[in-house]
Formats: sequence, C-alpha cells, structure tokens
Amino acid sequence: MADKKLECVKVEKENGITWVLLDRPEKRNAMSPQLHFEMDETLKALETDPETRVVVIGGTGGYFSAGQDLKTFFRDNENDPAAFKAAAEAANRWRWERLYKYDKPTIAMVEGYCVGGAFMQLLGADFAIAAEDAVFSLSEINWGILPGALVSKAVADTILPRQALYYACLGEPFDGIEAARIGIINFAVPAASLRAETVKLAEKLMAKSPAVLRATKHAVRQVRGMDFGQAYDYLAAKGNEIKVIDKQDSYRTGLSQFLDDKSYKPTFEPFKAKDE
Repeated sequence: MADKKLECVKVEKENGITWVLLDRPEKRNAMSPQLHFEMDETLKALETDPETRVVVIGGTGGYFSAGQDLKTFFRDNENDPAAFKAAAEAANRWRWERLYKYDKPTIAMVEGYCVGGAFMQLLGADFAIAAEDAVFSLSEINWGILPGALVSKAVADTILPRQALYYACLGEPFDGIEAARIGIINFAVPAASLRAETVKLAEKLMAKSPAVLRATKHAVRQVRGMDFGQAYDYLAAKGNEIKVIDKQDSYRTGLSQFLDDKSYKPTFEPFKAKDE
C-alpha cells in the first residue's frame, strides 16, 4: 500500500487512528471498481499495520458515499463479465468480509450522503457515528432493483423488521437522528462535532485490551446466528483463546489492580496495561 499511489482512497494516520477515506468527492464518493480495489488492498495492509489501532471509514468532500457508481461499476462492465466479477468480488470483500471480521476496531463516520451500496460498509463497521444532517437512503426500489449485495440482509439484521421494510420498500431518505433512533448508527452529533466525537470513541476503544476487544467484537457478531448450545461452546473457546494470545494478561492484571492495588474500577474505566 505504501509503495502504490492511491487514486480513489485517502489514508491519514494520527495517534493510532487511521482514517481511510473514499476519495471521489466530485462523484459524492460513489464507488467505482478502482475504488473497490484500492479499499480492499488498503484495509488488508492496515489490519497488520503496527501504527494502526483503530480504523475509521469515511469520505472526503463532506460525503460518506452516494453508493455504487452506476456508470463505471455497472454500465462500463455490461459486456465484460470478467471485469464485473472482479469488481464485485473486491466490493463485497472489503465492505463485508474484511470489515465484519476485522481484527481491529472499525468506525464508520458518516456525513453528507450514505446511499444504497454504502450501507454495506456502514453496517460492516463495528461502530457508526453520523452527523445529524447526514442523508441516508435505501433508494434501490426507485431504480427497480433490490438493495444490492448484502444490504438487505445487513439492514434486516440490524434494525426492527418494520423499520427495515419501511425504508427498503419506500426508498424514503432519513437523517442521522432517525438513523440513531432505529439503530442504523450508534449516535448522531452536530456536523461540526463529528470528527471530534469519532476521535473520542476511538480513544475509548484504544484504552481497552486489544486482544479482549477483538475477541469481544468477534463474539458479539458471531453469536447472532447461533443457538444457545452453539453459543456456549463458541464463547468458551473464545475465552480460552484470549488466555493464549493476550500479551497484557488482561484478566489477571485487572483482577490484581481491583483486589490488591484497589486502583481499578472496572465499571467505569479499563485497567492499566502492564506496558503503560
């Protein structure tokens, strides 16, 4: 990634936070095949980048994304099935397969438009914050098509069925305040505070044990599709995994600080890691 010039993606690093921004502002960050290829490679590289502790997905020019670029993604590939397949695979891979199980915490930062296919990365990210005046729209029905890729599934899994049906079947836009009310995002803030609030959330995440945070977010996502017996087994295995991979020995460190040092209040704050 460092050796390759990015044409449709902008990467900024600051104090452990890496901002990965869709960068086609002249198209309201509508997603082209080139953008998908660049996002896929960028996220792949950042997952093992030691400087990156939290990834924020956003867009330049005041826009999250207006969805797929209908010309470059669809029309230009109508007679080239191989090119369309490659673009579709990259699009689905970074927006869902990578983000949904990403090793590091991810935040979607939404301003301007979040339309159609952009719901994939919105809901693929672990957390989402939006400007109160952001515009969300599942407008595919107005084009005579279904919400693309896994959008229908992701929306149905995230919000109540009647809300999912209402916005998917009517195609009506809604703002950040409504997005928070129905559970599409965690919370909405004034546009002027959006970046600062995103940084605040990222800093809270970076204060946690990386190993335990990774296991917890994976567990919460995975158990949604399990019955209770499967969840018991999975969570027990996940708990044992933490003991093996957690370099901070979070459980014993926190327990000692709480019982012995009396310096730790787990209801309100993370423990102090050994390397701090």
